[in-house]
This record gives sequence, C-alpha cells and structure tokens, in this order.
Amino acid sequence: MSPELISILVLVVVFVIATTRSVNMGALAFAAAFAVGGLVADLDADGIFAGFPGDLFVVLVGVTYLFAIARANGTTDWLVHAAVRLVRGRVALIPWVMFALTGALTAIGAVSPAAVAIVAPIALSFAARYGISPLLMGAMVVHGAQAGGFSPISIYGSIVNGIVEREKLPGNEVVLFLASLAANLAIAAVVFVVCGGLKLWARGAVAESDSGGGGTAEAAGNPAPAAGGPAPTVSAPAAGSRAAGAGRAGDGGASPSSEAESFGEAPGTARLRTRPAPATATPSPEEARLTPARTATLTSLLALVVAVLVFDLDAGLTAITLAVLLSTAWPKDSRKATGEIAWPTVLLICGVLTYVGVLDEMGTITWAGEGVGGIGVPLLAAVLLCYIGALVSAFASSVGIMGALIPLAVPFLERGEIGAVGMVAALAVSATVVDVSPFSTNGALVLAAAPDVDRERFFRQLMVYGGIVVAVVPAAAWLVMVVPGWG
Repeated sequence: MSPELISILVLVVVFVIATTRSVNMGALAFAAAFAVGGLVADLDADGIFAGFPGDLFVVLVGVTYLFAIARANGTTDWLVHAAVRLVRGRVALIPWVMFALTGALTAIGAVSPAAVAIVAPIALSFAARYGISPLLMGAMVVHGAQAGGFSPISIYGSIVNGIVEREKLPGNEVVLFLASLAANLAIAAVVFVVCGGLKLWARGAVAESDSGGGGTAEAAGNPAPAAGGPAPTVSAPAAGSRAAGAGRAGDGGASPSSEAESFGEAPGTARLRTRPAPATATPSPEEARLTPARTATLTSLLALVVAVLVFDLDAGLTAITLAVLLSTAWPKDSRKATGEIAWPTVLLICGVLTYVGVLDEMGTITWAGEGVGGIGVPLLAAVLLCYIGALVSAFASSVGIMGALIPLAVPFLERGEIGAVGMVAALAVSATVVDVSPFSTNGALVLAAAPDVDRERFFRQLMVYGGIVVAVVPAAAWLVMVVPGWG
C-alpha cells in the first residue's frame, strides 16, 4: 500500500474515532501526524510541524479574546441594539446585513478570514440574543465573504487572475467575480430558508414604545407573555455551555428544534442553547449607555478594522494587542476573558491542519490531483478536479489549492475541449464555498466566535453543512459553468 493511500486512510480513522468516541479530533490529528509523519513519511519534528497553522492559532486566540472582553463589558449588547435600530427593528434583515458587510469588505481588498474575524463575533452575538440559528448567521457571514472575494481588486480575484495570466489561459475577471457572487448568493438564500429565515420574516419588526420601556418584542419569535403568566424563553443556556466539548448542556425543557431534526440529530443529543430573548426590544438604560470601557472597546474594534484593511496588519496579533490594552485599563471586566478563549476549538483546528500539512509534505494532495488530471475524458477530469478542490480546501488553503489545480487543468484547457473561463470559475467557486467547514479558517472563526452554544453540536452542524456543500456545489458549478463551455 502506498504511503499516500495510508495517510488518507488514517485521516478517515481519525474522523471515525472522533465521531464515535467523543475524543477531541485535534488531539487525534496531532497523534496521527506524529505517527504517519514519523513512521510512514520519515519526517522529523520540523517536517511534521511545518503545517502547524501558527497564523490561524494567533487569529483564533486574539479575536476570541478581544470579543470575550467586549461581551464582558456589554459592548456586544450595545452593538446588537444598534443593529436592530439600523434595520428599523426587522431582525430578519440582520443576516443579510452581515452577508453584505463581509462581501463589501472582501470586495474592496480584505482577506476573507480577516473580514470574517471582524464581522462574525458581532453577528453571532446578535444571533444568540435574538434566537437566530447560529448556523444561519455563520453561513451568511462566510458566504458573504466569498461572494465579494473574487472582485477584480480583491485578494482572491487578483491571485486567481494572476495564475490564469501566468498559465496563458483565456480569462475574464468580471465573469469570475459574478460567478462567485451568484453562487454564494444562491446558497445563502437556500440556507436562509432552510434554517428558519422565513420564520424571522413572520416575526415582523421589533416594537419599541415611545416611552422607552413598555414595548413588546417579537425579536426572538416569542409573543409577549400574558398578564401574570410566565415569560417565554428560547432555551436558557446551561452553565459552562460556552466551553467546547462540554457535552450535554442540560435540560431546559424545550423540544429539539426543527434545525436539529433537519440535520438528523439523534434523540438525547445536546441541544444548541441561546440566551433568552429580551422581554422588550428597548434596551435598558445600562445596555444603552456608552461607558468609558465600551467606548474604548468600540474604538478598539474600529482600530482592528483599520489596521487590517488599511495597514494590512495581522488580524490576530492586532486583536491580542488591543485586548491586552483593554485588560490593563479595565482588569475587572477582563478577568475571565482568557477563560472565554475557545481553547478546545483552537486544539481541534490546529491539530487537523497540522495533519493536512503532513499530507502536503508527503505529496498526497499532489498525488491525488495528478491522478485525476491524467484521465482522458476532459469533462470527467473537470468535475473530479472541482471535487478535489472542494474537499481539500475544506481543510486547507483555498488559494493554495486553486494555485495547484488550475495548472493541472491546463493540458485539456489548451486543447479547447473545455472552456477555460468556465473551468477556472468552477474551480474558484468549488474551492471557496466550502470555507463554511469548521476545519477551514472561516468556519473555525465562526465556531470560535459563537457565544452561549453547545460547541460540540455546533461543530457537528458546521461539519454536516460543509459536507453537504462539498457534495453538491462542485457538481452544480461544473454543470452550470463547465458543461456549457464558458470561454
């Protein structure tokens, strides 16, 4: 058996054990990287750690640290109320606002993970407060980032267009951008409907009283309680439910959501929790007040945006620096913030990506791509390349896999048997829409940023959703963009 095939089979075993034995997949992946890298690939420690995602580690720690402080001092609550006012109380519009915001950031040049790192914590805090599916909100943020990701002035767009030019292939920057925009917009619309978006529309606008305290709110889908009756809740979070791997979150007496049923959740599985919806839409005086700590935190968030987008500074290092400054100035608010960092998520993501790095060092990814590229049927080779791009990109760099796969498609593209513009667009879409996977940078940021959830269950939801995207989107992109022969 070839070393490449052994490495793939070991990855399958890691997934099976993590799924059936509730062992942190990252820890398993580190052990697998040590065993396969040392015994099969004859790599030393430096070779094994070559794939350790140090930059992603810093981003995950820095962003979750900064936003843990923002949650502790009430800044995220203030931002949530500001978002409600922005859309005139229509909570259903918020996911689309987040989609458009991340799309605009990447379209003007932000790196996709940086845009997600900025927007996801705010979006998911809003979702937790108003009973919106975190899967819906997280998917809207990630797909929004990819929707704008291939504009002619964006990072992804510039890289892919540069590869096309270097390989002397026909290219069309506008078609590439519009293909990604249309694909992600269509996927976002489907996710919005499937994950409860229509129910959000049915809630209508949040009502606010002129007096500032007596209005009722439908923001979480709960009618105002009758006089003397108990206030309705979504499902109160159990203590410690923020911690990844916490297992069951405790019983709140609520029945499993339709979202859980749609993902095939077994009876008795821990249910995703969100904090109770507010009884009124109008913020309390304390929530509405801009304290010095909140003002400084808002300034820090703005500084993070400027540092990343204008000065091209590292998002993780910038976030950690700002978090340290806030902690020094207001130690009471920040005392528990380090405990709020999503350490189990960091272990999971870094372990899996380290193993993927071992696969790359061994040549497993190149081996699989070259095997597909040698197939004599161009259309079959095209769809298989799209699937390889989607599958590998769910665990590794989207840009990296596009840089590897586009050259593999050159031989049959040069013969004119398949349109180059359509093939490049299909590869670009296939390799980036899967960034909702919890093993990709964007998916990991969404998983780490979600407050008040059972992270094990949210991880499984993201993994299942990512699997659906991997299974469906490459074939759809191939059918729409390659088969008609674009370009």
